[in-house]
Amino acid sequence: MADIDTYPSRATLASQDARLPSALTEDEKQVLASTAISRAVLPGQELFQRGDNAQSMYLIDTGEVRLSFEDGLADKLLGPGQYFGELSVFIGHHQRFARAVVETAGVLYEITQDGFEKLLEREPAVVARFMQRSFAYLVAGEHQLVQSLRRRNEDLMQTLDTLRQTRSELSVAQQLVRSDDLTGLSNRRGLYRYLDEISRHPLVGHKLALLLIDIDHFKRINDLSGHLAGDSALRAVAEEVRRQANAMDLPCRLGGDEFALVLRVADEGDLANRALGLIASVRALRLPSLREHRVSVSVGGAFCVDPGGWSSWYSRADAALYEAKRKGGDHWRLAS
Repeated sequence: MADIDTYPSRATLASQDARLPSALTEDEKQVLASTAISRAVLPGQELFQRGDNAQSMYLIDTGEVRLSFEDGLADKLLGPGQYFGELSVFIGHHQRFARAVVETAGVLYEITQDGFEKLLEREPAVVARFMQRSFAYLVAGEHQLVQSLRRRNEDLMQTLDTLRQTRSELSVAQQLVRSDDLTGLSNRRGLYRYLDEISRHPLVGHKLALLLIDIDHFKRINDLSGHLAGDSALRAVAEEVRRQANAMDLPCRLGGDEFALVLRVADEGDLANRALGLIASVRALRLPSLREHRVSVSVGGAFCVDPGGWSSWYSRADAALYEAKRKGGDHWRLAS
C-alpha cells in the first residue's frame, strides 16, 4: 500500500483499490451478470459522485468508464470485463471514493447488494474467489495501517471497521464453498444447495439433465497400480467432467469413483454429444502412474422431468449407467 506514513484519505484508499487487477474471469463475469441490471450508457453520463451513498457495483460489458479521484491522484480508465464499486455490495452503507463518468458509450451491468447476496448463496465458489482477490490487499494491509497511523479519528475507525467486515464476509463465503478435497469438484452438500436453488428458477429454453459417471474397473486400478495412482485417475477424470460443464452446470463427485454432472441441454442430441465427448476425452487420457492401464468411464443419463426430484432422477440415471456397464463399459445409455 502506498503512502502509509501519512494519514490516508478515502481517495487514497480508492486509488490503491484502482491499481489492483479489476478484470473478471469468464465464469465470474457470467455469474455476476446473471442477476445484474443491464444499462446502456452514453459519453459524459455520470454514474455517481464522490461522497454518494454506495448501493451497487458495476461490471463493464462494452464501452469505457473513467474514475476520477481528488487529492491530485491520477484518473483510472476502465474497459470491457473490468468492474468497480465492489465495496458497496461487500459491506454496503459507505460513501463513494471517486466520481464515475462514462467515457465511451456502451453497456454496463449493475449489481445491487441484494443481488450479490443471492449470488453468494447460489454460486459460493465463484463468488468466494472473486471476493478473495478483491479483499486480499485490504486485509493484508490492516496490521500495517494500525501501526503506521498515529492520528485516531472517526474516519480511521470507519476504515478499520470496513477491513474487519470484509474479512468476516470472506470467511462466510469460504464456509459456503462445499467442495471435494481430492478433486475440487462440488460434493453432495454443494450439489443439494445447487438443486435447491434451481428448483426456484424454472429453466427457459433448456432442459435439465443428469449424467452419472463411473470409472470402469476402478478397483483393478487401485489393486495393480496403488491408491496414489487411483487418486491420480480420480483427479484426471474429474478434470474432464469439469471441462464438459458450462458456466451454469454443476460437476460434482458423489463419492468413490462416482461423479455426476447436472447440466442444461437443448435436447436429447445435445445430451448425447456431451456424454460422448466426456467418454472420448477420458479414453484419450494417458497417465504415467497407471502403467499400461487405460482409463475409461461409463455414463448413464436422464432428463430431470419427473416430479420425484433428485432421488427419482438419480435412480433412472443409475439404471442407465448399469446398462452401460453391462455392455462392457466405455459407453453411455439414456434412461427411457
